Amino acid sequence: MSEKFNHKLLRMWRLSTLESVRSNEADLTMRQMSVLLEVYMTEPPHTVRGLAAKLNVTKPVITRALDTMTRYGFIKRKPDENDKRSIFIQRTVKGAVYLSELSDRIVESEKIIDAEDSDTAA
Repeated sequence: MSEKFNHKLLRMWRLSTLESVRSNEADLTMRQMSVLLEVYMTEPPHTVRGLAAKLNVTKPVITRALDTMTRYGFIKRKPDENDKRSIFIQRTVKGAVYLSELSDRIVESEKIIDAEDSDTAA
């Protein structure tokens, strides 16, 4: 990857997160966002144990992140009928909308940056 490309991605991330901070929507930590993206972008089923292994963190770290995302309505917990010690993590419509809006902000930030760069080059 070129240095310029990395700089563009960082600018896109900066603009996208800035818009998130300015909005009234949920303000997730990087760890919470990583868990949310893992749940939504990989095939289920998802469990606390599986997420902890995938992200290389402890189960309490995942549990705390899930507690926050449950309060926001981004995920649901469902007991495993076959193993009462295990909990499945499920997606919700609200979580899907949140990530869709984040994706839209990232796309919009790229358009803004491309327009700024073309103005600078002209």
